[in-house]
Amino acid sequence: MAIQLYVVFALVAASIHDCDGVLRFASYYNDHMVLQKSPERAVVWGYGPEGAQVKLNVSGQIQQNISQATVTNGIWRVTLDPVEAGGPYNVRASMQNSTAALTDVLFGDVWLCGGQSNMLFSVSQTFNASEELKNAAHYPHVRTFMASLVQSGTEQTDLIQVEIPWSVPPAYLAGFSAVCWLFGRDLYDKLQYPIGLVESCWGGTPIEVWSSPRALQQCGLLQQPDGGPKVNSVLWNAMIHPLLSMTIKGAIWYQGEANTVYHQEKYNCSFPAMIDDWRIKFHQGSGGQTALDFPFGFVQLSTVQKYSTSDAYPNIRWHQTADTGFVPNPSMQKTFMAVAMDLPDEKSPYGPIHPRDKQDVAFRLSLGARAVAYGEQDVAFLGPFPAKILSTSKYLEVTYDQKVSVAPSENIFEVCCSESQTPCGPKSRWVPAPIMQWDPTTVQVSTSLCSPTEEVAALRYAWRDWPCDFKACPIYSASNILPAPPFIADRRSARGINEL
Repeated sequence: MAIQLYVVFALVAASIHDCDGVLRFASYYNDHMVLQKSPERAVVWGYGPEGAQVKLNVSGQIQQNISQATVTNGIWRVTLDPVEAGGPYNVRASMQNSTAALTDVLFGDVWLCGGQSNMLFSVSQTFNASEELKNAAHYPHVRTFMASLVQSGTEQTDLIQVEIPWSVPPAYLAGFSAVCWLFGRDLYDKLQYPIGLVESCWGGTPIEVWSSPRALQQCGLLQQPDGGPKVNSVLWNAMIHPLLSMTIKGAIWYQGEANTVYHQEKYNCSFPAMIDDWRIKFHQGSGGQTALDFPFGFVQLSTVQKYSTSDAYPNIRWHQTADTGFVPNPSMQKTFMAVAMDLPDEKSPYGPIHPRDKQDVAFRLSLGARAVAYGEQDVAFLGPFPAKILSTSKYLEVTYDQKVSVAPSENIFEVCCSESQTPCGPKSRWVPAPIMQWDPTTVQVSTSLCSPTEEVAALRYAWRDWPCDFKACPIYSASNILPAPPFIADRRSARGINEL
């Protein structure tokens, strides 16, 4: 897919929109689209000659005669009355000498899918791709849209280019995001009403390019000299800012690999700051229709190198949770996470950094969405996490916040053996802490590998790039569906659980 800088083109395109005298919809309104259903109100906008009066009509199961909107600075904009889920509808904009129409429009929930290459990873690249594509024909009410990969040095009002217009599956689905599609499909199975999926992502990109200057300033991330995809805000400008007028239900995100080698230490700030900023900007851009706290789900990083001793991936996984190990948390409210460290793919033809099993990733995300976005009370979406850690002379006892399924392991837990009073770090002496025994809620791990002169100063779980084989980590929920996420607890610092 060609990657180009379209700043000059954008300025030319904007002038054409303003001056050509033709009534038209903005770039991401076309036949087959999904608009956000009630109780929110969808925003519809487009271009026309200055001062013209535009009337919008929605016809189908219900009919709305919208009062006229005036074209100002080349743009007209209408906020629809709330419409219940369903369709199809026709949407017709008209002025004295011109009309523009959208057909087969559905109302449902609209989800934005963003991130880097594991979100860009297409349906055709997944396991069972041919089966997934064939099965897609059974989901005509899950619609897809994809923004083109474009950069801009300034904030754009509209998308400069569209890669995949709103489509009915399986049309264009082979090249659409697998995680996004499978997430939407899983939601539809539960909700049974239309789902609109908007993909806007770019492989190999750090979070800085997706963040506004305001968000980056909060974390002290000033502009770096790097060119290309590391220029601050260039994808926020071209691929997110144009979507702010769209009323959305929520967003999902799969990104972080690029930040293992770029501002890694800032990700515990930059990620929550981006989420908060997106929420504010989408709320403002939609005239208050997108919720100020819209639900935001993300994938905790999977794996890349089986025998790596680097802390980069564990650190980013931890930073993805604002250094708490779990979400939602006080710094990241109304968020949900899919743990993916137990889904490695050593033989992936796209490299181990791109695991092909996106079905489990999407399913885990959908569980979080059902609980956080849709308020389902009885859906389990969180893996086991320590509620208390007790220390004895021979072992540590970890009590989890739910019942667990446990398998033996010699090295998934590690303890920090220390003779100093400083908090444990990457260069401290970490040794395996074998699982000794367990019951439905507790796990005991041995501390015998620390010498008698050393203090057991910290405990960590799954703190490595590739902690276990496929779906073979030792601790899962009692149902064996949700893996326990990684954690680190240091009794001499505020990092993690302070109950050692």
